[in-house]
Amino acid sequence: MNVVFVEPNFPRNQREFVRALSQVGATVFAVGETPWDWLDEELKGWIDHYEQVGSVTDVDQLRTVVEHFQSRAWIDALEATIEAHTLPAAVVREQTGIPGTSVHTTYLCRDKPSMKEALRQVGVPTAASAAAENIDQLRDFVAQVGYPVIVKPRDGAGASGTHKVENDTELAAAAATFGSATSVAVEEFVEGHEGFYDTVSVDGGIALDFASHYYPNVLEAMRTRWISPQYVSTNRVDDAPFYGELRELGERVNEALGIRTSATHMEWFYGPKGLRFSEIGGRPPGVGCWDLYSAGNDIDVYRAWADAIVHGQVWSRPSRRFASGIVALRPDRDGTISGYSGLDHVQQHLGQWVIDTHLPDPGTGTQPVEAGFMANAWVRLKHPDYDALRGMLDEVGRTVQVHAS
Repeated sequence: MNVVFVEPNFPRNQREFVRALSQVGATVFAVGETPWDWLDEELKGWIDHYEQVGSVTDVDQLRTVVEHFQSRAWIDALEATIEAHTLPAAVVREQTGIPGTSVHTTYLCRDKPSMKEALRQVGVPTAASAAAENIDQLRDFVAQVGYPVIVKPRDGAGASGTHKVENDTELAAAAATFGSATSVAVEEFVEGHEGFYDTVSVDGGIALDFASHYYPNVLEAMRTRWISPQYVSTNRVDDAPFYGELRELGERVNEALGIRTSATHMEWFYGPKGLRFSEIGGRPPGVGCWDLYSAGNDIDVYRAWADAIVHGQVWSRPSRRFASGIVALRPDRDGTISGYSGLDHVQQHLGQWVIDTHLPDPGTGTQPVEAGFMANAWVRLKHPDYDALRGMLDEVGRTVQVHAS
């Protein structure tokens, strides 16, 4: 099978998709923005044909490369795993006659108001939402649902550009941050605990699934320096009744949006109004989620995904042996990292449960808090008991300090 993969080099875990495709027997045609000579030898070894472009999100450039590949061989699939790459890839797929996720499905997975409207039409519980082109439309929405509301880009990923708005002054300030954007998404604020549900689906059926929890919710985590936020993948997904309800919701969402053979990343809330859908991406999750799933379940999730793409089947089954999670460690200020404290304690007391760590060298520039879970230092752990793991992650967050100057 001949597979075109979009952007194999950046971010770093993109190489894992290429590795997996190669290992399950695909001939990998890759297109990226990095010169071939700059790729390391390991990555080159997994790529059979490579073309560089100025931008992989430019449809014309991407189509030209794909058509070049098609002149050399039959292309069976065109895959993109980064949020911003999925729609250009879908457009080129349809323009060049390659099967895969449609433009319509990809658009629904990108555009928040259209996504939620499509799901409300089939009875999926979700927050009230709308697209707004100006401050007056934002105010009209607030008049209907009341404060607080969430204002964010229509096609944003994660918490990027997202604002929780509690009054008229904050509403005007949030609207001003979107600059030249012709339209934004505005949503009812849903109270509750936040998590995500990730799948690998084949021909519309969920072949692999994983459920994770945020502590605290994303908006608070991405705005508050002193918090060492976590997300934790549960190993109770086959046992606790709540996850049956979550699986049913995920199946309904995938079916309503036309997900066939693809990875998905669905965010959810659970609170006083019960389980509510938040949003979905027709792509794998970011920030190393699949690495945690692989470590906790004795499988290679990247390879399972590649089997789905290349063979139309997933043979791997998660063991659910460990819960696994990450705790992000924020520098005490912006600047450059000067050192760490508390690492010896973690190694002595929790070392056997540590999966891996990322501790940038002193002298490394810090990244802003809103840059995400893996922007600065982090520690990943696993443990057979979910509650015990939560306590360990809390202990790391309390004990390890990242000092900056």
